[in-house]
Amino acid sequence: MKIATYNVNGINGRLPVLLRWLAEAQPDIVCLQELKCPQEKFPIEEINGAGYQAIWKGQKSWNGVAILSKGYEIKEVQNSLPGDPDDVQSRYIEAIINQTVICCLYLPNGNPYPGEKFEYKLSWIKRFKRRTNQLIKMELPAILIGDFNIIPTEKDVHKPEKWEDDALFRTEVRKAYKDLEKKGWLDSIRKIYPDETVYTFWDYMYKSYERNAGIRLDHILLSPYLSPKLSKAGVDEHVRGWEKSSDHAPVWIELKK
Repeated sequence: MKIATYNVNGINGRLPVLLRWLAEAQPDIVCLQELKCPQEKFPIEEINGAGYQAIWKGQKSWNGVAILSKGYEIKEVQNSLPGDPDDVQSRYIEAIINQTVICCLYLPNGNPYPGEKFEYKLSWIKRFKRRTNQLIKMELPAILIGDFNIIPTEKDVHKPEKWEDDALFRTEVRKAYKDLEKKGWLDSIRKIYPDETVYTFWDYMYKSYERNAGIRLDHILLSPYLSPKLSKAGVDEHVRGWEKSSDHAPVWIELKK
């Protein structure tokens, strides 16, 4: 089973890129972030035409998350992160597919640091950790997947010294990511590529993609139940080079049956 995540950075504006990649990569399950469209504007007909069912939660102009599935039924569990009924940002959707809990997330960016946006990011992370702890205690096959807006370590960023006061690389958020790993969540990419330079995002400015001046923000974390089934993982970096592509590249794993 091939499972992928892709921050599309505007699903309607970049729909040709998404459909091209789906046809090429043929993932079974896909988590999308930054839809940037209201609920009723999600291109469900085109997604169905590509062979996928979908659940989604849109938001006008900003945010938005979706889960796509080809060949497996999607049972939605919840479409918001528990713990704050006043939080209206569309950043989390959870489903059960093929007896696996899929937690698709678009974690807040948090910039500028310091400030209210960074505090919101930290509070969101606390709520998220509560949910991930529940999944660990239940010993379920589960996947945390999406744009975490966290650069886990220095080897996940080009010139880390320039990022010390960025909300993506602050000590607090890197510790939160490390805490997930300590609880048993496996970083799929680092399991397969422990020492290699792997990026998933390249800014549109300064020829970042051409210079490979990137960062790793998009992650797929596996619960202990699923970790032994990991067989392959990768980043479709070439998609970032397509015309009118997102500034993120798709990230994927393959699980043994």
